[in-house]
Amino acid sequence: METIDLRSDTVTHPTSAMREAMANAAVGDDVYGEDPLVNQLEQDAADMFGMEAGLFVSSGTQGNLVSVMTHCQRGEEAIIGDVSHIFKYEQGGIAALGGIMPHTVPVQPDGTLALEDIEHAIRQENIHFPYTRLIAVENTQGTLGGIPISPDYMHEVTDFAHDHDLKLHVDGARIFNAATHFGVPVAEMVRGADSVTFCLSKGLCAPIGSIIVGSKAFIDAARRNRKILGGGMRQAGILAAAGLLALHDMTKRLQEDHDNAHYLAESLSEVPGISVMSQATNFVFLWLEEDAKLSPSEFAAAMQDQNIIISPYPGSERKFRCVLHYWITRDKIDTVKSAMEAVLS
Repeated sequence: METIDLRSDTVTHPTSAMREAMANAAVGDDVYGEDPLVNQLEQDAADMFGMEAGLFVSSGTQGNLVSVMTHCQRGEEAIIGDVSHIFKYEQGGIAALGGIMPHTVPVQPDGTLALEDIEHAIRQENIHFPYTRLIAVENTQGTLGGIPISPDYMHEVTDFAHDHDLKLHVDGARIFNAATHFGVPVAEMVRGADSVTFCLSKGLCAPIGSIIVGSKAFIDAARRNRKILGGGMRQAGILAAAGLLALHDMTKRLQEDHDNAHYLAESLSEVPGISVMSQATNFVFLWLEEDAKLSPSEFAAAMQDQNIIISPYPGSERKFRCVLHYWITRDKIDTVKSAMEAVLS
């Protein structure tokens, strides 16, 4: 029986078309700027986002780190959300490797950062204070449940940053999910932003890689930071071949994942012992009721016996996250519902 893995869209694997493209990829030395498919991928991404240039990096974490290091010098400060991926899940890299001080503000229930909170966090000119250089926002906001942030807010926070002589970085790991939700081109989602990182893996199914987009001057500087972090790749066209299909083809089908997430939420709302907490884009959060037949660990183990992988969300043992993606189809959702009903009956 095929395993159904609901833990994250990071578990996706390449499509057959991607594997064929990778097998037949033209390659060159990317550090020398000679890999034709990497060059195409970077420029195609920049064009799609309305930016001048792009940079292929190994992961979203590396993309965020490179971006923040490019915007900020050591000892300077970046304003970020207190449950943002950069702050919670990237091992403090901007501080450990970049010497950059994170200044956190609360992430609101709708995934935004309140402009008044950002304004209060901006350092005034004072010999005792670090310089504030950057605001970083996340779209979709993953920790709170894949919440899409509206284009209007994105434009508002971008204008706010520039009015205060700050740069704006968008951690857009799943920015195409946000664009799909609002039905707008991705360039409109990030219009005016100084840099954006987005993942080619996750819901787009490429095996590895993210792209940073920004101005040519910014990307030239970012390329140097990628190199110092050990991110210079050689014959990376094999990876870029899959990335091109992710960018041009897989971005067009994300509504299916959103619809399937809604279907999963509706289906599981009928299962005794399970409460659906939220559903947004391709995320569904569940709560295992206190009076459920099984404990959270027993529930996860019982589902594993049914070849379904689901695990408690960090920090709350009764909270479970299900993330929909290309490899989770309607029939598999029906299988999940039946399995949960069986193990909790």
